Amino acid sequence: MKKVYFLQTCDTCRKILKEVNIEGFEKQEIKANPITASQLEELYSYTNSYEALFNKRAKLYREMDLKNQKLQEQDYRQYILDEYTFLKRPVFVVNDQIFVGNSKKTIEALKQVLD
Repeated sequence: MKKVYFLQTCDTCRKILKEVNIEGFEKQEIKANPITASQLEELYSYTNSYEALFNKRAKLYREMDLKNQKLQEQDYRQYILDEYTFLKRPVFVVNDQIFVGNSKKTIEALKQVLD
């Protein structure tokens, strides 16, 4: 399976999608087509952590003052399901591997798997 979850309005996502060969990928734009509970469970099965899938750089994270709250795994899960902006992006699933976020290290590892 090859799938990417991304946000069309995110400049970083657009840049990464241009530099990575996504031919053959199923693409899901998370604002127009929000992630479902079963999709989130599948992503969780790769990471064993909702926090790893959670975007702590989201504007809403600061606005809701979530960094000063003691969030549990189920809290992260619910926030991601409630608001698309809380999914760290892009998320690439390539066969049995997952690549979450836009760090240079993550994108380089993704490129090596795709080459």
